[in-house]
Amino acid sequence: MTSPVRVIVVGAGSRGEVYSQFASIYPDRAKVVGVADPRKFARTKLQQQHKIADENVFEDWPGMVERERFADAVLICTPDRLHKEPAVAFAKKGYHVLLEKPMATTADDCTAIVEACTQSGVMLSVGHVLRYDPLIHKIKELIDAGVIGDVIHIQHLEPVGFYHFAHSFVRGNWRNEAESSFALLAKSCHDIDLIHHWAGARRCVKVSSFGSLSHFTKENKPTGAADRCLDCSIEKDCPYSACKIYLDRVKQGLIGWPTSVICPSSYPDIESVTEALRTGPYGRCVYDCDNDVCSNQVVNMEFEGGVTAAFSMVAFTEAICQRKTTIYGSKGELSYDGSGIRVFDFLTQSATKHTAQNDAPTHLGLSGHGGADYHLMNAFISAVANNDPSLIHSGPEETLMSHLLVFEAERSRLESRVVYCGDTSHSKTTENTLTRK
Repeated sequence: MTSPVRVIVVGAGSRGEVYSQFASIYPDRAKVVGVADPRKFARTKLQQQHKIADENVFEDWPGMVERERFADAVLICTPDRLHKEPAVAFAKKGYHVLLEKPMATTADDCTAIVEACTQSGVMLSVGHVLRYDPLIHKIKELIDAGVIGDVIHIQHLEPVGFYHFAHSFVRGNWRNEAESSFALLAKSCHDIDLIHHWAGARRCVKVSSFGSLSHFTKENKPTGAADRCLDCSIEKDCPYSACKIYLDRVKQGLIGWPTSVICPSSYPDIESVTEALRTGPYGRCVYDCDNDVCSNQVVNMEFEGGVTAAFSMVAFTEAICQRKTTIYGSKGELSYDGSGIRVFDFLTQSATKHTAQNDAPTHLGLSGHGGADYHLMNAFISAVANNDPSLIHSGPEETLMSHLLVFEAERSRLESRVVYCGDTSHSKTTENTLTRK
């Protein structure tokens, strides 16, 4: 394919806008030719950025899919619970699909998406951007090269970050399971996918998980605190103050994430951010929201061959999503701190540091996730242009396996028991529980 890959965007929010910027940087490789979003400001903004023809701008995606196919691929960046229907419909229409993570909010819907893409002969790339981080990719290369021998145990931490959690999972779009999904799926399906990947895509045979919502509850609301930060007399003493997280940032000219998210109908400035905090969800007291997702969770896994893994997700951290990993092997130990890799060799008792080349652009939004946003889009566009699904690191089958593991882990947490993967004795009850709201 010599002409640019034609792409349509379904969901012109933060992720849709970020991914579509690839076409602005590389207009000879990709062109955004359509957009669907119910929010006029969001879809008009994307239309103007990419000079999309009026007839290709839609309030919702069904109008797009009813037309003759007018693009090569679709970027589906709708809310979590609105992934399955467009993914299946566009796949059946012959579009290659880049689907933001998580794939969907139930195991059945994830499976239906994979089946639709497979049966339609289209490529599916899931937005597990960390798979495309050059350092993460280097870890897998080192494991496969045998530098630490056989993998014995994987220890992995996701520090969400104190204000990131307050933004996304207390006040924001992923705060309430009935409206989005449970925290392990919404935030940490990345991490379970990485563990599964590093374990050599072995089947997980059993899993246990524990977790709960801590601190961000009405019982912990300080005496004298108001319902909104703008009206609160003790706001200055609160680390989760919306004034600190948003208003102070925009006063410094910082209008990127997270401030960019809270003004759905305008560009962020002091006036629009103040109004958003006065009337919108992001101005609420963190102790007086309708949030119910876990703020801390652990998952223990045993894979075929005896490989074990321990994962921790915690909200209350200084670091913002700067993962830390230690992989223990029969011949050495590999550690990763988000910025570099260190391998200690048991035989020589020496340590070697490893780096990876990262040629991601440092401007615009594609520098996110350590440049992994760029590498995800680069791989997807290249795969479509060359009809080569091997370029996609987060394809259908392995991604489905890691998603199913996430559902089993949450099943364990809800049922307070070890789950033997593939055991369906409680699956109907749990499926009802996971969708109870």
